[in-house]
Amino acid sequence: MVLADIEKDTNARVLIITGCKNAKAFSSGGYLDLKFMTHNSLEKNQKFEKKRISFWNFSKPIIAAINGYAIGAGFTMILLGADLIYMAENAWIRLNFIKRGIITQSAMSFILPFYLGFQKAKELLYFGNKITAQEAEKLGLINKVLPSEELLHYVNKIAKKLILPNAPSISISLMKKTIHDYFRDIILRTQELEKKVNMKAFRTHDFREAIRAFKEKRKPQFKGK
Repeated sequence: MVLADIEKDTNARVLIITGCKNAKAFSSGGYLDLKFMTHNSLEKNQKFEKKRISFWNFSKPIIAAINGYAIGAGFTMILLGADLIYMAENAWIRLNFIKRGIITQSAMSFILPFYLGFQKAKELLYFGNKITAQEAEKLGLINKVLPSEELLHYVNKIAKKLILPNAPSISISLMKKTIHDYFRDIILRTQELEKKVNMKAFRTHDFREAIRAFKEKRKPQFKGK
């Protein structure tokens, strides 16, 4: 709904996404519990996944200012949809899908190997380890690391460089559309595949065990079934 409103608003030229001021988290990602085992919850998850492609189709520049930790979908949705990503020096990322007994979402099965190559992408996804802002910059997942107190000021300066009279907004929109159109079909196909696989994963013992272990603050004991 917010994206649709901004898309129609001719006064809105750039969308900046950030977390609450002084919060430790930029986004803690999706909330998973055993209710995902029900058919209705799986349907809700499918509808949520469909909304993610709207970031890919959004015509105006999207800038993310990651000011705290970004976990799971809290980062993958940004990597899918943001045109520019800046992080505070004390922020970090964790692609923790494997720790929940599921697979990645937001078309990361395509995007991460495309960005990083197969080996590095698999390493990040297979282990789900913490990625510092500095590591994310070296990997090319983000544009720049900044001191926390300078992050929003810098992002606002970048945003102004993308709008009139400093830049031709129509040209930027057309450029973004051209770049994104080429990949749209594979993004959609990958999301569909990820949804189907995760619907199976939600019904496994390992998923149930991962969620219980998370709530009980212990290490999960996976059984591969």
